Amino acid sequence: MRTIAELPHPNCKITIFGMNQKYIIKFEQGNLEQSYKIAEADIVNEVNGIFEILDDTFINSVLANFQTMRSSFNDTYNRYY
Repeated sequence: MRTIAELPHPNCKITIFGMNQKYIIKFEQGNLEQSYKIAEADIVNEVNGIFEILDDTFINSVLANFQTMRSSFNDTYNRYY
């Protein structure tokens, strides 16, 4: 897996990887991460096409998922500790 690009964002780390004719878009926030895989053949304009689909609407959805993930984990952790 090779790193293709990193996108600056104030609320999470965004890294784009290439592996086995797929792009992997990885979002990290603290100890949580989300990854999305898409075939290179499905993207026009190579990595620039990835930049185009990572719009504010999608990134805001990813950030909301992080809130849900963190809340779910904290609830589970607090039930047992």
